Amino acid sequence: MADMMWAGRFSKKIDDTVNAFNSSIAFDGRMYRHDIQGSIAHATMLGDCGIIPKEDSLQIIDGLKEILADIDSGKLELDPSAEDIHMFIEAELTKRLGDVGKRLHTSRSRNDQVAVDIRLYLRDEIQEIYTLVKKLAVTLVEMAENHKETIMPGYTHLQRAQPVTFAHHLMAYVFMFLRDLDRLNDVSKRMNYCPLGSGALAGTTYRTNRKQTAELLGFTAPMPNSLDGVSDRDFCVELNCALSLIMTHLSRFSEEIIMWCSWEFKFIELDDAFATGSSIMPQKKNPDITELIRGKTGRVNGDLVTLLSMLKGLPLAYNKDMQEDKEAIFDAVDNVKLCVKTFIPMISTMKVLKENMRNAAARGFINATDCADYLVKKGMPFRDAYKITGTLVAQCIEKNLTLETLPIEDYKAMTELFDNDVYEAINLETCVRERKSEGAPSPESVTEQISIARKALEI
Repeated sequence: MADMMWAGRFSKKIDDTVNAFNSSIAFDGRMYRHDIQGSIAHATMLGDCGIIPKEDSLQIIDGLKEILADIDSGKLELDPSAEDIHMFIEAELTKRLGDVGKRLHTSRSRNDQVAVDIRLYLRDEIQEIYTLVKKLAVTLVEMAENHKETIMPGYTHLQRAQPVTFAHHLMAYVFMFLRDLDRLNDVSKRMNYCPLGSGALAGTTYRTNRKQTAELLGFTAPMPNSLDGVSDRDFCVELNCALSLIMTHLSRFSEEIIMWCSWEFKFIELDDAFATGSSIMPQKKNPDITELIRGKTGRVNGDLVTLLSMLKGLPLAYNKDMQEDKEAIFDAVDNVKLCVKTFIPMISTMKVLKENMRNAAARGFINATDCADYLVKKGMPFRDAYKITGTLVAQCIEKNLTLETLPIEDYKAMTELFDNDVYEAINLETCVRERKSEGAPSPESVTEQISIARKALEI
């Protein structure tokens, strides 16, 4: 193995065990494209500012582009014994260009180099995740369009509570994912400032043009403080927070799908392509995808704790602890992408068992509030109406009846305000149709919710 770039200060080579422990190329190697992108911008600025000869700058840029093409094609493989992706590319450039390649690192430190690499990398990943989450939201909106009249029980405390529609339920998740999209946009805006040119911590004595490198790399502006430039990892924490919330929403949805496809609910049936069987029980059809998503949520949350714990005691500026940021945020990014990519086709291919949903809604007295509201609309105070309806429910349970099948005589025995029109008032379709308040489950209200979502999603 060749000597390290920084070996001049040391009298002996680094111990092989220490080198393996210190090395990060196994995980930061994925940033090779972004490292080269940052180096091309840096070399361009060095040449334009006259810090290195212009012809050297152009030769370096051509050399970096050749290295990128060779890595992309597989002609050049990353050296697992290299300390990190930054040193690997610089060493390869020097091997190809000699002394010219050695000029690239002028007025730059690995500290600001890695800081810009991870921002560039995560900026691209945010866009990919944004596209995936948007696709999921669009899928749910399109499903909701087809289920505005599909009645199902709404739950509180996992007890049947009031009638809603499947479209209304789906739209609740759409608005969660819309907030996730907003958070991804916010993170992207805040992280889009360029640390390149901060040096190790105190900038440089060269007359650099940080605005130029920031512009070349598509950043809003340079970071205004060099200490903050190399030590800031807030954007990793913020992104992981956003990813944890995406996973939390996926996990909550997964939990409901797990319940819905059980025989106890049987509201939906997963496509065979998105379920697995048992090694011993031939009748089983297991929702393993949703269970894995539920489990991976804990993993992504753990990545967030890793980042916060790693940062909480660090003095300024750069410390080697910060190498741990990559494995955590990369793991979170990878798992979110994997989960959303799998969730979209699973949800779009599942079969909705409308009749089972409607039958479940018909049981559990979920129209009791509507019965009380019927009396309120005829002038009775709500608390009195509430007590009368509760008494009627108790009678139904005792007689093994429902509010729909309870004789009108039993209703009138409680109050003469009841008449035969009570049966229309507590009909499930009526209950849903009349819930027209903003955000409610009526087809009219859900149509408005879909319109809001379509506008936000630009579909």
